[in-house]
Amino acid sequence: MILSILSNLKPLILFIYYFIMILEVNFEKNPDVCAFFEQGHDVNVILSKLAAYYNVSIEPEKTLLFFDEIQSCMQAIESLRFFWEDMPELHVIGAGSLLEFTLQDIPTFAVGRIRSLYMYPMSFDEFLNATGNASLISMKKNADSDKPLDEVFHNKLVQLFRDYIMIAGMPEAVAEWVDTNDYLKVSLIHDDIVTGYEHDFSKYKKRIKPDLLRLTLNSVVHQTGQKFVYSRVSEEYNSSQIKEALRLLTLAGLITPVIHTSANGLPLDSEQNNRYVKYLYLDPGLLLRILGIETGNQENIRKKLLLASTAELVNKGSITEMFAGCELIKYHAESHNRRLHYWVRTEKNSTAEVDYIIVKDGIITPVEVKAGTKGGMKSMYMFLNKKGLQKGHASYHDGKWKYFSLLLPSVQSSAA
Repeated sequence: MILSILSNLKPLILFIYYFIMILEVNFEKNPDVCAFFEQGHDVNVILSKLAAYYNVSIEPEKTLLFFDEIQSCMQAIESLRFFWEDMPELHVIGAGSLLEFTLQDIPTFAVGRIRSLYMYPMSFDEFLNATGNASLISMKKNADSDKPLDEVFHNKLVQLFRDYIMIAGMPEAVAEWVDTNDYLKVSLIHDDIVTGYEHDFSKYKKRIKPDLLRLTLNSVVHQTGQKFVYSRVSEEYNSSQIKEALRLLTLAGLITPVIHTSANGLPLDSEQNNRYVKYLYLDPGLLLRILGIETGNQENIRKKLLLASTAELVNKGSITEMFAGCELIKYHAESHNRRLHYWVRTEKNSTAEVDYIIVKDGIITPVEVKAGTKGGMKSMYMFLNKKGLQKGHASYHDGKWKYFSLLLPSVQSSAA
């Protein structure tokens, strides 16, 4: 039994040949169905009523029962544990919009009986696969500074990267792009998704003002790649209210915090400083669409991304830094949510900052994504020296993208 905890995407059903039938129960399209769950948790009674309502036969091991928009029926969420206990041979999936808000209102949530999977927009590799470029995935992964990609493959990947930044990973948007190669049609889908999120905010007005959620999310978009400043959200709300909005948006999977860590040891969480936080929006395509709507320059943004040189492309609104962070999240285990960290020198007047701090093979490792080579690695070298580390990962552009590991010939340790 699976409950989709981070349901950021429009419903995506994987049709597996094992199942003879998939029954979708949508609690928003058919709200009356929720009454079947309000009358008790007898699984056999619930199934008999669902079978009669949809005029189908529900057979354990042969039927996949898909509860969509399950957040609209709390009793259905509560019933999941009884499906597992009383009929474990029946496969059940639950998914919903901003589902996490509803889960908070459930006193007990079937610990050990329900498996939660974190779902995200499609990664760049998944985008390559969907667009018929799967052969480039292994070539990209096998390339390094000693064996770089051939120029022709590098140029093709750069163009596909431009496409991905604009289309990004929402499944419906990717499907439209594969079918039509039409940016304008994809942008209409992005509009629908953004509008859908804002519409869903109104469902939780008893918990928090929808306007506050909209203002906070909009501010995250405009502060991407920067330390988040509360005062830039709105003068109408105080920091405590904005902090709660950020917490709920994070819980819903719409944004991801990147928190400063001193990174003197493991785990990185033990030395994180919540006064220094950046936020990532869940999808670069949606982010660009929102920015375009706000500024009225969607067409201008599109032209700049399509026509810019590779070095210019990477500097567009910290898009590449956001892309890198989102990719780090997506390649993590889906059974739990990955925490992201960065490092900033907190001394007054210092501007030293490393984009991401990760743990690779048990070793603290800094990650930098830069355009150009002049002075771009100063923060990286400072971090390596301060922490007594020898290796970091970086990418830079000097006419062609290069990815490499930094190695210090000698290390001088000092306190952070």
